[in-house]
Amino acid sequence: MTAALDALERLREGNRRFVLELGNRQTPTDRDRRSELLQGQKPFAIILGCSDSRVPAEIVFDQGLGDLFVIRIAGNIVAPSQIGSVEFAAEQFGTPLVVVLGHSQCGAVAATLQEAIRPEGLQSKHLRSIVERIRPAVEPLLATDLRHHPEELAKQAVRANVRIAASHLRHGSEILERLIQQNKLTVVGAEYSLESGIVDFFDGV
Repeated sequence: MTAALDALERLREGNRRFVLELGNRQTPTDRDRRSELLQGQKPFAIILGCSDSRVPAEIVFDQGLGDLFVIRIAGNIVAPSQIGSVEFAAEQFGTPLVVVLGHSQCGAVAATLQEAIRPEGLQSKHLRSIVERIRPAVEPLLATDLRHHPEELAKQAVRANVRIAASHLRHGSEILERLIQQNKLTVVGAEYSLESGIVDFFDGV
């Protein structure tokens, strides 16, 4: 647990530098670091984030080569390949922290809301496979008064999607469950604000 808390603080501190535009000049990305990493890697955090080009994890957390094990997919959804990737990093490298990183104005979440409110038949079966994994997060919200407030609905949907993805990682894998029970792994959820650059850790912290 201590290792996970230390990793979380490193991410928070890195995000502070990013927001304040301080930039960590000690972040190793040079030739020596590349040579060092030829011997292996030991990332201190796993980031399961969205593919959105505005949310590159290494930049928003001000980290260098070999620091983060990053998995990116539209809507930061959790499917078997993502679970397998997290299992690999957690077991192979002993990485103690997983962050499911959503973000404001997520296009995949918006597409899911649009499809749930006004089904139009998505053109691509592949896009539908993403939407169907986000749908369980947004449908309960549509049964509340939020359906009359589109902006707030979109905000809450992003966070609900992160919570469901984090829960899926905690309870959808025997390997991850075992590591969590042994206090060797912690899974948290966070949201990156496109507007401010701030990452808010709000789930499982």
